[in-house]
Amino acid sequence: MDIIATQKYLITSPKKLREVAAVAKKLSPARALEVLPFIGKRAAGPLSKVIKSAIANAKVKGEAEGDLVFKEIQISEGPRLKRWRAGAHGRAKPFKKRMSHIRVVLTSVNRELSSKDKEANKVEEKKGKDVSKD
Repeated sequence: MDIIATQKYLITSPKKLREVAAVAKKLSPARALEVLPFIGKRAAGPLSKVIKSAIANAKVKGEAEGDLVFKEIQISEGPRLKRWRAGAHGRAKPFKKRMSHIRVVLTSVNRELSSKDKEANKVEEKKGKDVSKD
């Protein structure tokens, strides 16, 4: 079963969040929460909040915290706020405040295999036996 947590309209650029998400993807959710405060990036705070929310959602659904792994951490682009900054000679310089959407999907490691997964495993086993006969 997949557990999903989202945060939308976060005023941080997706590029900055993706750097932090790349580090967190490689870890377990519990370990990511330990490591994120020490990365030294401002984007680590909102990402850790979403991961905490996903773990809390898993507890409500009855999943054990130790069995959880990241299925995906998706950082997508939100709308942009168009703003102006003062420039030389009384001119205005445009810039964009970028927003991000964070989507964290957790899954359980010890979940039961679905019927499709079982069939795929049987096919792979048959292929492995056929190859070993040659």
